[in-house]
Amino acid sequence: MPERKEYAPGTPNWVDLQTTDQDAAKRFYGELFGWTFNDMPMGDPSGAVYSMAQIKGHDVAAIAPLGDQAAAGVPPHWNSYVAVSDADQTASIAEKAGGTVFMPAFDVLDAGRMAVFADPTGATIAAWQAKNHIGATLVNEPGAFSWNELLTPDVPKATAFYSKVFGWEAKPVEGMEYTELRLNGEPIGGAQKPPMPGLPPMWTIYFTTADTDATVAKAKQLGGSVMVEPTDIPPGRFAVLMDAQGAAFNVIKMNPM
Repeated sequence: MPERKEYAPGTPNWVDLQTTDQDAAKRFYGELFGWTFNDMPMGDPSGAVYSMAQIKGHDVAAIAPLGDQAAAGVPPHWNSYVAVSDADQTASIAEKAGGTVFMPAFDVLDAGRMAVFADPTGATIAAWQAKNHIGATLVNEPGAFSWNELLTPDVPKATAFYSKVFGWEAKPVEGMEYTELRLNGEPIGGAQKPPMPGLPPMWTIYFTTADTDATVAKAKQLGGSVMVEPTDIPPGRFAVLMDAQGAAFNVIKMNPM
């Protein structure tokens, strides 16, 4: 169901980009995916805004400044969020399960309450307790996100952690070095070892596209780069891209069901 009005706890529900050049990123993704933006004040003395990306009036993602993290050497990156019923409790469970809590639960104006933590292998993820913002109201459509994927050197260790925190079930895919993550029997993400040396543990995201090759060509024209050229895999045709500021993301045209 592409349009969403709610998310069951444990369901990935939102993605946002933190970047060193918010205006340039808005131009890049706006042209690549057809996004329009609604700039919302973040309540910061600097006047920073949270640029809500929309497709046909639906919230699909957001772009925000990287801020002080840039000085600490944190590169531009996409963040993944998971819906929870209690962000405080989720952060406590994460810590007891061996995770590292970077940001204890805090209120984000009247939008919701969130916490940020890393799993025991080092990949960072956010928990989102919705108030006025449920997350993406459109998914699995061109320009909207469709899949979250964990890259980690220790899949069993990481998936055991997420089972305790979010209730996910890890199901290895037959014939592939890939683990599907399920919630109540439904696939909600995946996990695998990093596909190339030197990649740190991280959550990556996929955006749906109607034409992977055309999207890759457009990204190049807009100043992006290609980390993995269009490639056919069982679910569809995908590619790994990087925007001009250095944030990586995936695009995929899904095969017909």
